[in-house]
Amino acid sequence: MPRPAEPGRNALLAAGADVAARAGLAGLSVNAVVQAAGMAKGTFYHHFPDRRSYVVALHRRYHDELTGLVLAAIGELGTGRARLHAGLTAYLDACLATRGTKAFLAQSRTDADLLDEVTGRNQLVAAMIAPDLETLGWADPTAVAQLVIAMVAETALAELYSGAARPELRAALTAMIERTPA
Repeated sequence: MPRPAEPGRNALLAAGADVAARAGLAGLSVNAVVQAAGMAKGTFYHHFPDRRSYVVALHRRYHDELTGLVLAAIGELGTGRARLHAGLTAYLDACLATRGTKAFLAQSRTDADLLDEVTGRNQLVAAMIAPDLETLGWADPTAVAQLVIAMVAETALAELYSGAARPELRAALTAMIERTPA
């Protein structure tokens, strides 16, 4: 009976998260990943056809983890201010606590292999928060959602670089979103 693929695949993804946290996407070579995982290079290619598919899987895993934390935080909250605030706070807190934030938030923006992933993920999040923005009275909630995503990403990076939450940025972000909509 064949062994299930998941333990090896998961070990490679965990090792890659460690490498990305230490060396960024540029340092995320197949050799670095298999060395960190303590596996043979052939094992990597058993689970992933190439580096690109691996980086995409790693990016998805990172963002799926963040999405799970945000969904848990918003729970059954109805659309509007409370849900938007809970989601933004959970996301920013998770970015501070999660390995690989710099690689998968900042560096992924310029990685051609991840462009479609970043764009797709941003579209999903925009669709998720647009109803909250509509409830707050924004006339074009989809456009505003795209701008909110950019502001939240910049806040997350500022917090990452300072090593702590930035209450003044979070307050400014919330105030900008909740101002009388245009």
